[in-house]
Amino acid sequence: MSDRFAIIAGNGRFPFLVLDAARERGIDPLVVAIKEEAFPELGTHAREIVWLSLGEVSKLLELLTARGVTQVVLAGQVKHVQLFSSIKADGVVQRTLEGMRRKNTDALIGAFVHMLEARGMRVADSTLFLQPLLAAAGHLTKRIPDAGELSDIAYGREIAHTIAGLDIGQTIVVADRACVAVEAMEGTDAAIERAAALSNGKRLVVVKVSKPQQDMRFDVPVVGVNTIRVMSRSNARVLAVDAGRTLLFEREQLIEEANQTGIAVVGMKD
Repeated sequence: MSDRFAIIAGNGRFPFLVLDAARERGIDPLVVAIKEEAFPELGTHAREIVWLSLGEVSKLLELLTARGVTQVVLAGQVKHVQLFSSIKADGVVQRTLEGMRRKNTDALIGAFVHMLEARGMRVADSTLFLQPLLAAAGHLTKRIPDAGELSDIAYGREIAHTIAGLDIGQTIVVADRACVAVEAMEGTDAAIERAAALSNGKRLVVVKVSKPQQDMRFDVPVVGVNTIRVMSRSNARVLAVDAGRTLLFEREQLIEEANQTGIAVVGMKD
């Protein structure tokens, strides 16, 4: 393959999975790891890695151009709260932020994607190498949601799609057709824990959706094993996700632990 790939790595296991899947196809990408986000062990996992700060966009663009990169995969989360951190921003970042009317996820990453494209690089679908990890439609676990839980899923999806369309968050936690928690900058697991603290032990249903116009190049919904563990100790009995648009990391272990704890996982289609 003549294309030169690079992975821009944020936090979590996402970059590891993309890197391994790319290698299985005979592709060995350059990894550019975000210092404030990427796991340190990524340094020993990647054959070629460069560490840059989140505020060093100019250096990143120069590096990718100098290495002849033609395709980029964005893998791993950059926490929204980094917007309020003390990270030193270079001139490119400062000018971009000053010129933005909105500083939500789509706007920020979209501006970065535009910078890459302006230099002749294509930003590939972040699931390019991970199609087998996308949630299938239907019941993914042994337990099937009961009538009350199905009602909560339907209610939660209606609310979640509205919130996701505003680029606030993609997860809603529901109890008895009442919205207990809405994900914002804290992430899915923290939203579930907050719901548990507010619900006085009630059974919870977790609904995670993609955005109405989801750009699969970035900010794709992801669920991992830790979410199942958080759900288990929070009395959250159902996880409903968008089929074909949600990545299930450590898929086999995730399903196994959900089965062991009686959590129903469902892939939903509109």
